[in-house]
Amino acid sequence: MNPLWIAQIKAVIRLELRKTFFARRGLWIYLLAFAPVALFTMQAIVENHVKGENPPAGARLITDQELSSIRHGMTMEEVTARLGQPAYTNTSRHPGPDSAKDVQVRVMKYPLETGQFNVVFEDGVVTGTWSRRGGIPFYKETYVFAGVFQFFFIRLAIFFGCLGIFMNLFRGEMLDKSLHYYLLAPIRREVLLVGKFLAGLLAATVIFTFSAALQLVAASLSFDASTISQFLYQQHGFSQIGSYLLVTVLACIGYGSVFLATGLLFKNPIIPAAIVLIWEAANPLLPTLLKKISVIYYLKSMCPVQVPVDPGMPKLLALLVSNTEPVSAYLAVIGLIALSAVVLFASSQRVRTLEINYTTE
Repeated sequence: MNPLWIAQIKAVIRLELRKTFFARRGLWIYLLAFAPVALFTMQAIVENHVKGENPPAGARLITDQELSSIRHGMTMEEVTARLGQPAYTNTSRHPGPDSAKDVQVRVMKYPLETGQFNVVFEDGVVTGTWSRRGGIPFYKETYVFAGVFQFFFIRLAIFFGCLGIFMNLFRGEMLDKSLHYYLLAPIRREVLLVGKFLAGLLAATVIFTFSAALQLVAASLSFDASTISQFLYQQHGFSQIGSYLLVTVLACIGYGSVFLATGLLFKNPIIPAAIVLIWEAANPLLPTLLKKISVIYYLKSMCPVQVPVDPGMPKLLALLVSNTEPVSAYLAVIGLIALSAVVLFASSQRVRTLEINYTTE
């Protein structure tokens, strides 16, 4: 590529990044992008409160069979022989029936898969048991995350975030009556288009991949270190994390190219954006050939965890969840990049003949 073009693209990127990251009218994009982080953080806070203290790393989880074997009147030695040493122990003294003698009360706490089992001793003898149940197992949390990622993050947060970022690259400057400064500069229109697209892509990628990474961290806050380690090293956790981040980047590329073209081709891009939203939502109903002219088709094929279809799930929601004709991840990446390239090529043809008349815009 011509070194001059590269220098001009870098200059456009520097100018556009300042406007994209710090634009006041783009603050809603940050709120939309980081809403799932707040959701998973609140979920973790509630689950940790319900579960009680987090068990130490490597603590053994008590099974329901072991739990039911504890009876009133058992000694502390008998309980520890069956359940092992507790994760936590609280000891206190309370006045007994005879006020002249205090009773030693000890509560031994054992972690469950989704809660905590407590055994109460008075003077070394079991006088009560109770459990705190709450939260969900880790494997179900992966389905929860997949559902939020596919339904909210991709279809709404990234979709509307890219709409706000990429559509304003040209249309926003037309409304601000500042685009003519670029058009009067000695720079090729195609170079300007590439610079603006790369700036928007860089901004969208930073915002949404950072949000996706924080979501993964927040979703894991209610689980102990051993569970997280097992997921990462024994259940292909790093592969899943990489897939989610890759899908996020490709979603920014796909929706970014579509909304950049929309801002160039239409004076009122809101109606075309609504049509794109409906087209993406109706993807499961489209014929096989038309499905491939859609960003969500390729993104769903690359998601590492498919949301299970429950028999009682509403039919419309089950239809959105299902992906009856997925393609391999390799073909999905190629297909999405090819689709974006075609859209950007059409945009380059339009930008060559772009003329500005602010009185009619």
